[in-house]
Amino acid sequence: MAPLKLYGAAASTNTARAVAVLNELGLDYDFITVDLSGGANKKPDFLTLNPFGLVPAFEDGDIKLFESRAIAKYLAAHYGPGLLKSASKAESAAVEVWLEVESQEFNPPASAIVSEGLLKPLLYGGSPDLVVVRAQEAKLGQTPQERLITSRPHVKSWWEQISARPGWKKAAAAIPF
Repeated sequence: MAPLKLYGAAASTNTARAVAVLNELGLDYDFITVDLSGGANKKPDFLTLNPFGLVPAFEDGDIKLFESRAIAKYLAAHYGPGLLKSASKAESAAVEVWLEVESQEFNPPASAIVSEGLLKPLLYGGSPDLVVVRAQEAKLGQTPQERLITSRPHVKSWWEQISARPGWKKAAAAIPF
């Protein structure tokens, strides 16, 4: 049995983030599926891993982590020396800024769209609240996301390189939508 354990759900993009880093580093790990529709994430055993009852959660021996970005940074720091290497303090600072931009500006509306528009029907059999979906789409629509990537040759090249990495491809293929 692998010493690393990732608790998550295939339909969770946050789980996919942690899976992508584990794959990228070529680490052996156990994936434990958390039945969100059955409420496994709200049971006392799971709440010891993540008191908020969300996926993913992660164990490395006695170390327990939750929040996909924290898991990713931990894995990069402890199992992937050089994975997040920066040429300078300025480059390192820029990476941190853009990690925060993704987390604070793009992720909230994107997560609401995925949760309401895809996960709610998939996991709970409910109908999406289209008012919520449209409101979040409008927030994302204030920025021409695709054009931000495709209109900038260096950003487009970076995006294509990231999207082509085997670790990401494997993680993305497991997402059921």
